[in-house]
Amino acid sequence: MRTESSWITTPVTAELLRGALDVETTELGVQPHRLPAWARAQCTDPALAMAEAQPAGVRLAFRTRATAVELDALPTKRVYLGAPPRPDGVYELRVDGHRVGQGSIASGGHTLTIDLTTGSTTENRSDRPGTVRFTGLSEETKNVEIWLPHNELAELLRLRTDAPVEPAPESGRRVWVHHGSSISNGSDAATPTSTWPVVSASLSDVELVNLGLSGNALLDPFTARTLRDTPADVISVKLGINVVNADLMRLRAFGPAVHGFLDTIREGHPTVPLLVVSPLLCPIHEDTPGPGAWDASTLHTEQPKFQATGDPAERASGKLTLNVIRDELARIVAQRAETDRNLHYLDGRELYGEADCAELPMPDQLHPDTPAHRRIGERFAKLAFTAGGPFAESGTDLALDG
Repeated sequence: MRTESSWITTPVTAELLRGALDVETTELGVQPHRLPAWARAQCTDPALAMAEAQPAGVRLAFRTRATAVELDALPTKRVYLGAPPRPDGVYELRVDGHRVGQGSIASGGHTLTIDLTTGSTTENRSDRPGTVRFTGLSEETKNVEIWLPHNELAELLRLRTDAPVEPAPESGRRVWVHHGSSISNGSDAATPTSTWPVVSASLSDVELVNLGLSGNALLDPFTARTLRDTPADVISVKLGINVVNADLMRLRAFGPAVHGFLDTIREGHPTVPLLVVSPLLCPIHEDTPGPGAWDASTLHTEQPKFQATGDPAERASGKLTLNVIRDELARIVAQRAETDRNLHYLDGRELYGEADCAELPMPDQLHPDTPAHRRIGERFAKLAFTAGGPFAESGTDLALDG
């Protein structure tokens, strides 16, 4: 039986990480990023900085005979004034592809306090890390993954194991790069592997690079260039909801921005299958423009909710709603597909539509819960990756429950 004194400490390095596009060295360890440093330098918006540093889809991947694994990390937790406490971020352990445990870091790290009525933030910093521990693993050599929280920043310090570790070998699986909004980032799934992109990637046996950026799927040129430069076998972009709820642009600007976004991706991936996904059903924004905002009357309840604050009459002057955006995306893809046979379109309501909303309503009016994430992920896997789908390999098929 191994003892504590026999444990091996391994610094966390880029070689141990999957799903991160950049790994920043900090005073204590490393911070995974999902946008490269040059892209981050082009936009210093705090909301983007938080979103891209949330390690959605990022995991430590290594081979080992260890029966116990500890990870020291320095989390950044969010606190919303007056709202119920947020659950701690979840770290999930997978062994040879199967989930075998999960844990959280309940204390230590930084706290970011956000006043939803004013948008102001206050940060309390602490250099005291926490530890998540997994025990009872087999002594056989195995592939181990620790999936990091999709909704909580995690500065990674070190691994401790009771046997040596080495970076996991490349899987040889196809790489799926996906970009989208907070739903693609994982809101409000309970765990990092229950977000719909991870569900879909697991069912489809592909390697996921998740560029879902909460509140920031805004057709930014630096995001398009990141997609252009990231190795990929298949790419999907889910566009529209953030443009509406940020009230960012009008129809005149939206169409050319989509063309430019796709043009840039095609510079680096001229023939890779590229799927444009329009917004899921979201009743508050179907025919009501943004901006979206918190409903002040719900902020101190168990379930705060969002609302749309625009005027539907302003659609006539070019204000965007989800129905307007779906029509425009379908038109653009149809036009471009005449000369780009690898460009495809998927109406997001095929993933989550009216019947789904009635059965599995969005608790905050904007984000699906864990069961809905599961359904969306299963449907995307079936529609995109199985026979007849834009990402299907020859002979590919999946047997999905339900």
